Amino acid sequence: MARGGDISGAEREVQKLASLRDSLGQAKNKYWAEQVEVQHRAASALVARAQGKSQEALNLLRSATDLEGSMDKHPVTPAPVVPTRELLGELLLELNQPKEALREFEGTLMAEPNRFRSLFGAAQAAERSRDTDEARALYAKLVSLCDRADTQRPEFQQAKAYLTQ
Repeated sequence: MARGGDISGAEREVQKLASLRDSLGQAKNKYWAEQVEVQHRAASALVARAQGKSQEALNLLRSATDLEGSMDKHPVTPAPVVPTRELLGELLLELNQPKEALREFEGTLMAEPNRFRSLFGAAQAAERSRDTDEARALYAKLVSLCDRADTQRPEFQQAKAYLTQ
C-alpha cells in the first residue's frame, strides 16, 4: 500500500501489526512478538519513505534488519518472504547509495543464496557503483539461474541486455 500510494491504508496495516505484536507480547510469546516487530518496523519504514522521510525509513529498516539478524529461525518456519536486508538494499538503491546497497544485498545472499531479487539488486548496485566486473558476474548468475524459466521478467531482460553490451 505504501509503495502504491495508499499511505493511510498502509498506516492502518502498520497499526494492526503493532496490535498483533502487543497481543503476542502479552501472551508471553516473545519469539513471535519479535517476528511481528520486524514486520512492523519494515512496514513503518515503507510508510516513512512514502511520506518522504528517507532517513527515518533507513533507520527503521536498519533496526528491523538488526532485529531479524539477532533472532534464530524457528525450525518449522520458512525463510522470510522478503528479508529486511533486501528491503534495505532496495531503499539504498532508491536513495542513490549503491555501494551501501551492494553490501546489504550481499548480506542477504550469504544467508539466502540465489534469491532472485537480491541477485538483481546486487547486480544493479554493482552497475551503479561502476564495478562492471561484479555487475557482469551477478547478471550472468541471474541469467544462468533463470535460463529455463517459462516467463521473461523485465529484470531478466535487463540482465541479458547488460551482458550483451
